[in-house]
Amino acid sequence: MLKTHSAVGVLLAASTSFAMAQTDTQQPELEQMVVWGTEVRASSVYMDSSDIAIRQADHISDLLRTIPGVDVGGAHSMNQRITIRSMDDKDLRISIDGANQNTYMYHHMGNLQIHADILKSVDIDVGTNSVINGGLGGAVRFETKEAKDLLAAGEHFGGRIEGTVSDNSSNSVSLSAYAQLGSKVDLLAYFNHVERDNYEVGGGEIKDSEGEVIPGTDGTVRGLEGELNDALIKIGVDLTSSQRLEFGYETYSDEGDYSYRPDMGLATDLAITNSLNVPLLWPTEFTRDTYTLNYDASIGSRTTLKAALFRNESTLWRDEMGWADNPAYEAWAAIVEGEAQNTGFNLLGETVLGESVINTLTYGVDVTQYKTNYTATYVGGAVDEAGEEATESAVFLQDRIELGMFAIIPGVRYNEYDIESAIVTKTYDDVTTALAAEFQPTDSLQFRVSSTELFKGPDISEVFVGAGLFEDPNPELDAESGRNDEIAVAYGDAILGADQFSVGATLFRTNIEGYIYQYASPVMDNVGDMEVTGGEAYIGYDLGGLRTLLTYSDAESELDAYAGYEEFQGARIDRQQGDTWSLNLDYEFANIDLQLHYDLLMVGDVSAGPDLDGPTLENSKDGYTVHNVSLQWAPTDGLQITAGVDNLFDEFYASQSSRTGVSFHPRFGELYLFDYEPGRNLKATVSYQF
Repeated sequence: MLKTHSAVGVLLAASTSFAMAQTDTQQPELEQMVVWGTEVRASSVYMDSSDIAIRQADHISDLLRTIPGVDVGGAHSMNQRITIRSMDDKDLRISIDGANQNTYMYHHMGNLQIHADILKSVDIDVGTNSVINGGLGGAVRFETKEAKDLLAAGEHFGGRIEGTVSDNSSNSVSLSAYAQLGSKVDLLAYFNHVERDNYEVGGGEIKDSEGEVIPGTDGTVRGLEGELNDALIKIGVDLTSSQRLEFGYETYSDEGDYSYRPDMGLATDLAITNSLNVPLLWPTEFTRDTYTLNYDASIGSRTTLKAALFRNESTLWRDEMGWADNPAYEAWAAIVEGEAQNTGFNLLGETVLGESVINTLTYGVDVTQYKTNYTATYVGGAVDEAGEEATESAVFLQDRIELGMFAIIPGVRYNEYDIESAIVTKTYDDVTTALAAEFQPTDSLQFRVSSTELFKGPDISEVFVGAGLFEDPNPELDAESGRNDEIAVAYGDAILGADQFSVGATLFRTNIEGYIYQYASPVMDNVGDMEVTGGEAYIGYDLGGLRTLLTYSDAESELDAYAGYEEFQGARIDRQQGDTWSLNLDYEFANIDLQLHYDLLMVGDVSAGPDLDGPTLENSKDGYTVHNVSLQWAPTDGLQITAGVDNLFDEFYASQSSRTGVSFHPRFGELYLFDYEPGRNLKATVSYQF
């Protein structure tokens, strides 16, 4: 079977979509390596040979932006917005330890709040390529750390302390302790505290759309300063040698005096607040509590089961009494709170049948119930309250039929979606199918084609602006459907003088029928059929201590509008970004335990054109190039020192998956929607593990 190192293996699994969203034991070796940027071994500690550690990631973008087809928009800690092939997080399946995270809290923030340090792995499906996952654009599965992977053989107790300082971002400290309690029980306790600062942009100047410095600014973005706390407790119980039960509880909070619209940048915030004579900063707190119960079992030598029961509770709270600073808006002054609960269960099983013809059956159940509640308590005593709910259910079956060099993979999924919202109360259901074929003429070469039908019911309303309280109904709203087609090739072998040479490419076409646009007038509606086309490619060359990886991705979208929505004809998805190149270089001096890392991200321009939910005056996007360097040294056992520079050449830029461009508002005039990224940032981390 084709062998690749971890980084290239990820791109085989993610950018070429060979992975089928199965567990490690459910896939051939080619498809096992689905964790980005880290080597996964049976006794691994995430700090050992870890790209995550060497990057000193304090934002999810630090981990994911160099994966082809993936980006993370939003520079604010409240606005980590993952996109895959231009599709944003509402169209993806995002989970932490099996707990669904899709909570549409607020259109000015992202759908995921987690700190990178807590993560053991990130498993990404670029595109929906099997019946195992629902959604339209792919899946991102985060897994947090657990004690059994942090303890070496024979150890019963361990711990770790880590501190990070930086000159233009944040400072943090994390503590963890883990233990084996007897022969069957292991325990992990983890805590991370982050002090976030208002950072300076590239070049040290806050500029407007004309490139002029905005009066009253000093190069520092306001509305970012706050505190983040993340704590995790995990208890694992080995019921038998083939059965494991694991309980996890994570509590996350992000609190500070933040900008009202975390995604729109300081220029827009200043223009609006100065016009309205209200505060620039608003006391804000986001909290998330995630409870998980995971069960893993092996039944004989040919059947494995994974089950997860979860509850995810998210709350966004803001003190909006500042509206009273302007008597004209005193009636708006309130304490506003939005709550979202996801409760669910999922089961994934695999059974291998046959000898000469091998059938690998993958089957499962996926159920998630969504509930939201909104409360606004006004200064005058009035209270607004609202809530909505929906339940998403699915059962699926897939068969991988291996016939020598060939494999045929058919699958079928039944989807049901019940929603009770202000916009629509309805039950949607559909049967979707998938078919893939693989051809592997040699151990080093593999071809794959696949076609997967898509289904997604309409989202419940965003929570923080009323949970449907101010929405108009549209009982004719249909679910989104469609198909994702892909063709891919991958090659890996020790040729051209390399220890390992790897190359691969994917071409895809995703068609979404009945594309739902939230801001269609007069109500949320199906506005047309959206087609997204493009591809990803990579080439890797490893020799001795050197690892190199060059990647490319492109995704272009276009709407074929329905009658009545001709104004949207040809519109693209607003989060679309230009041609994207990334280069990763790593060199290890094994004799002195020193690693060097360099990565480059180069994003091309996007020309002006019609789009959905983009700026109204100027929606072209400037390209940018960002360089990051770091080194990691382990002078003694347990001690690790990491230092680096992000945005080495102090580039002034915003991610094209963030807000960019210029809009016009009848009261505020031109609004420069530019979510400024940090400028040059020097970081150093010291950690000790015992």
